Amino acid sequence: MTADQPTPYGTVIAGALPNRARALADLLRSRRERLQPVDVGLPGGPRRRTRGLRREEVAQLAAISTTYYTFLEQGRDVHPSRQVLDALARALRLSATERVHLHELAHGDDIPIATAAPETLSPSVAALVARLDPYPTYVTGRCFDVLAANRAARALWTDWAALPPAERNMLWWTFTDPAARTTLVQWEAEASALLARFRAAADRHLDEPEFATLIERLKAASPEARAWWPRHDISALSSGTKKLHHPAIGDLDLQHIVLQVADDPEQKLVTFTASDRDQKRIVDLIAVVKHNRGSPTPTTLPASQI
Repeated sequence: MTADQPTPYGTVIAGALPNRARALADLLRSRRERLQPVDVGLPGGPRRRTRGLRREEVAQLAAISTTYYTFLEQGRDVHPSRQVLDALARALRLSATERVHLHELAHGDDIPIATAAPETLSPSVAALVARLDPYPTYVTGRCFDVLAANRAARALWTDWAALPPAERNMLWWTFTDPAARTTLVQWEAEASALLARFRAAADRHLDEPEFATLIERLKAASPEARAWWPRHDISALSSGTKKLHHPAIGDLDLQHIVLQVADDPEQKLVTFTASDRDQKRIVDLIAVVKHNRGSPTPTTLPASQI
């Protein structure tokens, strides 16, 4: 294709394939392959060689041409209209979060993206994290690096400040540290949800090398990350519950909320509460850890090492 070609659904742009077009194609293909004709009210028919729906079936459901839908799945640099994206979201039975993500991938230029400047944490946010002790609290950055963690969080998860800088990352710890598989009682559900939240963030930063580097490191180090990444699962930030296990105090049931830092929305403060009984056990654990170490490690990680 040598020139821009307008169509009733948007514009087909000639030239190299951008990262967003590839990610959009990956998302559409993965969702099409998950659906069966019966899921969308179509007859199945014998001898179906295609996994999931056929491209022409998705096009029919979205009321667009098969050729245009094929362009989208091939990762061509096309600019579908918002109406077409909504129709595709309905056809592919996307969730509300996935629908938003679809629009972000297709119209990424409309979304303000922070530049990849060195990440620092406001001293006031770091002080808040410390004051929330003994309620476990930590802050993660745009690549899910742990930027700050109070004593309770370090006692229950890991001592982030004691790790090499490249390992002070929630994804890296979850997928590569054997201790994570016992600390997180529901490890598979927790790990897959975390990867889905990271996928949503990574697709907003497709041109930032640090995201690509972390993804490749994870896929090389973890068979689960390698197997799950192509599924293109997407999950939004949300509050909820978490069950942890600590060898010294047993299982804990925690409620958590996630807050975005106003001065840098890519930074998320996650804080946990527990029942009175479990909270007392956390307080006792902190006291033991402090006694054994002599003094607690810093709450905030040095900016030069983030």
